[in-house]
Amino acid sequence: MTRTPQLFPMARQAVITMTFASIALAFPGAPAHGQSGKPAVAPALGAMGVPANPKVFLRWDAFHDVAGIGAAMKAIAEAHPDLARFSSIGKSFEGRDLHLITITSFKSGGDTEKPAIWIDANIHGNEVQGSEVALYTAWYLTEMYGQVAEVTELLDRATFYIVPSINPDGRDGFIREPNNRHSSRGGKKPWDNDNDGLLDEDGPDDLDGDGNICEMRIKDAHGRSRPDPDDPRRMIPAKPDEPGLYTLLDDEGLDNDGDGRVNEDGMGGYDPNRNWPGTWQPAYVQSGAHDYPGSLPETRAVLDFVISHPNIGAAQSYHNAGGMILRGPGHESLTYEADDIGVFDVIGNAGEKILPGYRYLITWKDLYSVSGGELDWFYLGRGILAFTNELFTAFNYFRDDEFRSNGFDGSPELTFDRMVLLREAFVEWKPYDHPQYGLIEIGGTKKNFGRVPPGFLLPEECHRNMAFTLYHAMQLPRLVIDEPVVTTLSGGLKRIRITVANETNIPTRTAQDVAKKITPEDRASLSGGSLSIVSSGRLADRYGSVVTPISRKEPAATIRYPRVGGMDTVTLEWLARGSGEATVTVQSARGGTVRRGFRVP
Repeated sequence: MTRTPQLFPMARQAVITMTFASIALAFPGAPAHGQSGKPAVAPALGAMGVPANPKVFLRWDAFHDVAGIGAAMKAIAEAHPDLARFSSIGKSFEGRDLHLITITSFKSGGDTEKPAIWIDANIHGNEVQGSEVALYTAWYLTEMYGQVAEVTELLDRATFYIVPSINPDGRDGFIREPNNRHSSRGGKKPWDNDNDGLLDEDGPDDLDGDGNICEMRIKDAHGRSRPDPDDPRRMIPAKPDEPGLYTLLDDEGLDNDGDGRVNEDGMGGYDPNRNWPGTWQPAYVQSGAHDYPGSLPETRAVLDFVISHPNIGAAQSYHNAGGMILRGPGHESLTYEADDIGVFDVIGNAGEKILPGYRYLITWKDLYSVSGGELDWFYLGRGILAFTNELFTAFNYFRDDEFRSNGFDGSPELTFDRMVLLREAFVEWKPYDHPQYGLIEIGGTKKNFGRVPPGFLLPEECHRNMAFTLYHAMQLPRLVIDEPVVTTLSGGLKRIRITVANETNIPTRTAQDVAKKITPEDRASLSGGSLSIVSSGRLADRYGSVVTPISRKEPAATIRYPRVGGMDTVTLEWLARGSGEATVTVQSARGGTVRRGFRVP
């Protein structure tokens, strides 16, 4: 173990040095090298894709705990006051903040006045690298504004709401406490997994004190497991025609409650990604669902924020692992609107190019069926185009789909551990006198091998996944008003036509939004000091003359219409008397507000 006393004064809160990179707070503003606040040696040539002189220095080969995430976000906001605001959307069960950083150019308008993308990560406590991707996104956007034209344009017209961890209790539990790579998936709210009336009374135990929860095995001539001949630190099933040498007992642990069972009621026991409204099912149908939709405080905080920000038209969640770009539906009983699937496909297919080894997939069809998932709530409940990325893939070990054809022995993981990590990924088996099982052995995989990338690959994972999310955000509606066309008619009437164009792929309202009436219709208003509006309407064809008049309940100056589709236009017409300066204002909950002034002769 290594310790950082300023952060973790108690021994149990020490920063644990893990397989690939220490899980440590990278002090915002601290020097990357030396002690001066700047690198000790300036680079001879600036590298493309990274800030040349960042205002905030952060490590991207390590994992931040929750306090470190908050400190980094606060430092980013303080270093870039015109681009970032640091806050919290609520508290976790154990009272940790769900830190939010809002990124946009506040000089070009407030965050709620622009189309927005929501980014969250770490809904499962052990899926830690998503938080680094989310934090990297905030850092990169703020550092590159004014240096990279596409970043500048994006922040001038759009908003990023970024919450790097929506399960901060589970995150700190994984980082600070002994775990295996599959725990702590849930949160810290106690739960009775074995229905004995007690809560979290019998979880795994780190019997050898190495910071990992490994496996327990016992020698058994009738067992069905054997050490892997390519690496005896890993256990594999015996072949049908060969004898086994061991029985795998369980994860490392004791019978803490004396009921004859080991590890049957560990921490939590619910799944935060089964707690969302719309498609929620009770726990006897959907394992892990918890009490009712939104019953977890973390879920409720996200629900409240997203519902109160109707400008959010895109969403990205980061999980691990497997190298997947997932869209819904999460369950085979659900359907998505065909028009929206076309937009999903544009973005998802681009993601396969940006992220080598990743596949664009449908959750229920290509992974598994799930009810009560966040992904489906975003789309079905809010009409938001949402993706979930399962971060990291074994393809990245050697960038080779045909790994075995290259003459290596064993799996990619074993060869990577042997040749690149120099045998760091597994714990050697050691004897242990277990009070229940007798003489056993403890060993196996370390907790941060397999599900998370090694430290030297983490920066690439951060940047490529950020690039995919920025591509998604770039498809948020970008509305422009073409030059108004004014025609003088008989009787002193003026016909004023304007065309509203959307230059990107995401419509101002998805087909799901329109069908379920989630956000209000778009609207355009004409104003001018001396103009008197007689009538108005929408053209069925911008090159034709058939006008659908507005409802008589509406003032003639305002025209409502369902949406502007992706890469599409809407043409509107007013009949008015008078002349002088005029302004057309177009307002859309998810397309933002744009204006254009012109003169009526």
